[in-house]
Amino acid sequence: MSEIIQRLLLKKSLLNFESIEARTVLKRTLSAWDLTAIGIGSIIGVGIFVLPGVEAAKHAGPGIILSFVLAAVACAFTALCYAEMTAMIPVSGSAYTYGYVALGEVFAWIIGWDLLLEYMFTISLVAVGWSSYCTDLLESLGVAIPYQWRSSPFAPTPGYCDAPALIIVALVTSVIITGIKESARLNNLMVLIKLTAITLFVILTARHINPVNWKPFMPFGFSGVMTAASIVFIAYIGFDAVSTAAEEAKNPQSTLPKGILFSLCIATILYILVAAIMTGTVRYQILGVPDPMALVLKTLKMPTVGAFICLAAIAGMTSVIISMMIAQPRIIFAMARDGLLPTPLAKIHPRFNTPYLATLLTGAVAAIMASMLPIQALAELTSIGTLFAFVIVCGGVMILRRTNPETPRPFRVPFAPFVTTAGVISCGALMASLPFTTWIRFAVWLLLGALIYAFYGFRNSILNGEIKNR
Repeated sequence: MSEIIQRLLLKKSLLNFESIEARTVLKRTLSAWDLTAIGIGSIIGVGIFVLPGVEAAKHAGPGIILSFVLAAVACAFTALCYAEMTAMIPVSGSAYTYGYVALGEVFAWIIGWDLLLEYMFTISLVAVGWSSYCTDLLESLGVAIPYQWRSSPFAPTPGYCDAPALIIVALVTSVIITGIKESARLNNLMVLIKLTAITLFVILTARHINPVNWKPFMPFGFSGVMTAASIVFIAYIGFDAVSTAAEEAKNPQSTLPKGILFSLCIATILYILVAAIMTGTVRYQILGVPDPMALVLKTLKMPTVGAFICLAAIAGMTSVIISMMIAQPRIIFAMARDGLLPTPLAKIHPRFNTPYLATLLTGAVAAIMASMLPIQALAELTSIGTLFAFVIVCGGVMILRRTNPETPRPFRVPFAPFVTTAGVISCGALMASLPFTTWIRFAVWLLLGALIYAFYGFRNSILNGEIKNR
């Protein structure tokens, strides 16, 4: 454990990590490129293959380009705050660990419990989307999966379960357990495939842009652009996944900020390019389909490229599942290491050096949810957890600047406190725009977490145990 984190934690009367470090050590194998690829793998998925077309047709028109810019600005404020936190505190657990240092154990539990909601439902949501693309691709090859085995029992037309979604989560879980470096290599391959496909799409279609299609630019008004921005914000969920691999990063004070900021910048550029091309090559009214990229290519009479894009979409969603499956168990691992969850979940596999029990638990729950719940139910609970965590991280940077100003910061948020305050306000505003039913579900989830903390986490916390023994 670094002297920085020990000094911070011990000064705030938090737990002594020295003995824990001896029991639960993750191997540092990830480079800046690996971390950037994890970030890109988490970010670029349904956000680029689905959302630009759907939101252009429903809310923003060609103004969807501006929607992605506005969402990116909100994420950029938060990304800078994440970069400072990860450089200071290169420990597994993402916003959970940062909340522990800045705000204490109760807030850390709330954040950790919130992140479990975010990542678990994201894995299941993307798996259901993966299932749809895979089914379409197989049908184009003459292989049909019976409807009963590719539909949730709670869907409008119920089936038995979504078998492809269950299978992909199970396969990714097995890969993640075998090792972080092996998982990162597979993720890097998936990222390369989808970046190649997106680059090919941009090159082949950019010359077909007709500026007339961009008029009117905001047919639904600026309010429509803002509505779309609050929705396409989901497309940027994932750059925080980089920070969950902090303990497995080489030279984390340098590589973590690079991984976070590089992945966000690359994703933003690609989102804007694709949104501009989609709305510039065809009228926005016809883009409200699950596969707008393929629709554009069909309109331009490029069916072969369209098939490759479909395959790339599958690869892209696979990389999102891989990245989320890397992130979620490491949050469980960090919480279990602190005694807030059962300690066996902090065990590391003796051969693969991964938190295998936490990974198995994540895979099992995500597979069940993906196979049984419809995509709409999964989608409704993805954004609010992320936004809440972002608010905590931005606020945590401000608090630590006041409480621990002497602590070395290898990376510092520029123009603070403007950037940190803007991060809190922008993410808070997006939270406020979410439907009331989402807030109700979020409140129920937090209440369940409070009960678990009261009856298990508080009593078994290593922090509380050390305080009692003093």
